[in-house]
Amino acid sequence: MRKKIIEFIKKYMIGLTFSLLICIVSVSAITYFDSKNVTYSNETTGMSSINVQDAVNELYNVCFPPLPLGDQILEDVPIVSSGDGLYKDEYEEGRYFYKGKNVNNYITFNNETWRIVSVEPNKTIKIMKNTSIGNRVWDAGGGTYGSTNWARPADLNTYLNSTYYSELNSIAQNQIMPKDWNIGLVTYNNNDLADQINKEKETIWNGKVALVTASEYIRSNSNQSSCGNINQVYESSNCGTTTWMHNSTSWWTLTPCGKERYVYSISSDSIYGGGYFDGSDADSGHGVRPAVYLSSSVEITGGNGSSSSPYILA
Repeated sequence: MRKKIIEFIKKYMIGLTFSLLICIVSVSAITYFDSKNVTYSNETTGMSSINVQDAVNELYNVCFPPLPLGDQILEDVPIVSSGDGLYKDEYEEGRYFYKGKNVNNYITFNNETWRIVSVEPNKTIKIMKNTSIGNRVWDAGGGTYGSTNWARPADLNTYLNSTYYSELNSIAQNQIMPKDWNIGLVTYNNNDLADQINKEKETIWNGKVALVTASEYIRSNSNQSSCGNINQVYESSNCGTTTWMHNSTSWWTLTPCGKERYVYSISSDSIYGGGYFDGSDADSGHGVRPAVYLSSSVEITGGNGSSSSPYILA
């Protein structure tokens, strides 16, 4: 046993220590060298950088790689159990949701203001546009009142993943990660959020751009005792006051509530406060707030998540 331990140390630990020392010495070298007075050749080094400063930055990232995007958020934001803030999800292991009306989940994406919906188990993050890109039908071509099958593909699916996606800038396109989206049907009389989440998972579609689900809208609400399932949010005139997702406009979710014509939308009804679920014909018009998953390799380079200083990505 003693011999095996010594061999392990010789094989792994010595090399690791040596590599770490090289990193420290190399990164520190920028203190002593003026890049203007040094001849640098990336053909010799094999690096992609074109000068000494870039080479040091590149080496630094190799030695001390940035945290995955989701971990950057979790390191920056405290987890709370009440009030407004970032919560650990009790229904899906490894997910975290922003809940409440006033949360610092603003992020700049495609040179626009978006909001962070959740941190995912694989350290990607899910974001949605802060405002609507305009009213559109969910689907009009799949039947008399449209189809509730997102994977048909629904008309809105086609638009978001072709025309809309192509209009994003190239940086934003490269930051998006294709993902499995839960598109299962959940009936309006469902009063069990855990069952609702499972119903959404019964049908999966893989793609780049879609919408938030009905359960994600519910999980953005800090008042889970009164707004914690479809029945409650379907009937309540107050649930819009305790979620950041409600912005006094109507907009589509990804979740069907009927096999042939109805999809959950968020109401903008000012008389009753808005923010509750409506079952809307798929061929009716509501606002569209696109949602995407950002790759875990994306890095936050600035901002604090507030409305005045959204996170900046690179």
